[in-house]
Amino acid sequence: MSEADFLLCQTILSAVQICLSAVFLALFFHPFLTGKKKGKMAVTALIFTLLYVVKALTPVGGWTCMILVSALLMAVSGYLGMERKFTLLLVVLFFSVRNLCILSVQSINYFTSRHFVREGDAVEHIFRNAVWNSILVVVIQICLFCALLYAVYVQVSKCVKELHDKEFHRRELCYLLLTPVTGIFFVNIIFQMFIIVTEDQVLNLYDQYPVLAWIVPVTAFLLYAGILAAIASWRQMSRLQEEKKTYFVEEQQIHAIKERMLQVDQFYHGIRQMKHEMKNHLTNIQGLLANGRYDEMERYITKMDGSMKVLELSIRTGNAVTDVIINDKYREAGEQKIQFESDFRYPASGGYDAYDIGIIIHNLLQNALEACVKMQSGKRYILISGRQKKKFYFIRVTNSFEGEVVFDKDSHLPRSTKRREVPLHGIGLSNVRREALKYMGDMDIKVKKNEFDVTVMLQQKNMEVM
Repeated sequence: MSEADFLLCQTILSAVQICLSAVFLALFFHPFLTGKKKGKMAVTALIFTLLYVVKALTPVGGWTCMILVSALLMAVSGYLGMERKFTLLLVVLFFSVRNLCILSVQSINYFTSRHFVREGDAVEHIFRNAVWNSILVVVIQICLFCALLYAVYVQVSKCVKELHDKEFHRRELCYLLLTPVTGIFFVNIIFQMFIIVTEDQVLNLYDQYPVLAWIVPVTAFLLYAGILAAIASWRQMSRLQEEKKTYFVEEQQIHAIKERMLQVDQFYHGIRQMKHEMKNHLTNIQGLLANGRYDEMERYITKMDGSMKVLELSIRTGNAVTDVIINDKYREAGEQKIQFESDFRYPASGGYDAYDIGIIIHNLLQNALEACVKMQSGKRYILISGRQKKKFYFIRVTNSFEGEVVFDKDSHLPRSTKRREVPLHGIGLSNVRREALKYMGDMDIKVKKNEFDVTVMLQQKNMEVM
């Protein structure tokens, strides 16, 4: 093989690496894109072209390539439905893993080149063996890069699936970027020192310090492990924050219910006062009747009737907590001119906590009210029922709504394509499911045309457990 053939083979291998890098970058980004399909195809082609041109003009792992690709993707992130900070994270992760992989493979190249290229061989054999060595190194590099990048993708995709509504804060982004950026700097520093030029010869860094052929790849893999650990720890911390937020919301709901219970106590106190004063009212009415003052008697009775209505519960469920919640939602529905029907009966058995059931019906009715309020046309209604069947208790809420409901593949909870506008997605149904799990129960959701139906099944706990 001549020198010209050798240079041609090296050029072809370099082009193959460039093209595969572009393809891997596009594949790495593609699952996280939420924009239009045309946008996905456009950005894939744009990344491919940019990488091919830039890499042909810059050294491997050059800063120019990273900066241009990062700027390009961040510029089109809004069109593709990606947050800029998340886009920056993906770009940095990609280049960090790629550079660490290239650096690690250099050690393999250091050992394999000694086997393929031997002193005393003819020049043609040296060029031919060097090409075979380059092909082997490129294949190993591609396989290693695929494996390492896929592991990073798995970790990031888990975070996105579990925390799809979470936005990156700058502090979190800096934490996640710390290790990959360190890896990029480390690789570039090593490559700057990789070729040592002396007066009479050009030496490889590993020729000068053979121990580095082992130390450098080990350091690279430690940095890679740090990247995975940082993503996993951020995922865990974010999950704990979400759980903390969920518990905080539940505590706020319980606190609100307890405050309303104080008002209910005042309500029952008013009833007792009214009962105590009823004899006086009857005496006054009899006096007005005896004196023939019928107009004043009518006004007096009307005033009494108004006072009684203030102290009246429209719906009775058999429990003070659920009385408060359902009557509050009934009143809110009336103010919004939403039809509200209740067939809710609190379970007679003592195997349920009133506040747990209160949280369930509060979240279900709140979601139903918000969905009905947003309706622009059609009949608006809410139906709630609660029935005991042997050891099981069923709570069902049905309401009308407008819009499209999409179920999340992981949580199996409904979420709208317009998350911030339609209230069917959020922490409410997650709370309901968590309360159901306390009683070894479950939640079933059905959507039929413009009707949203939720059934919660609870299993009665043993009294000893309670």
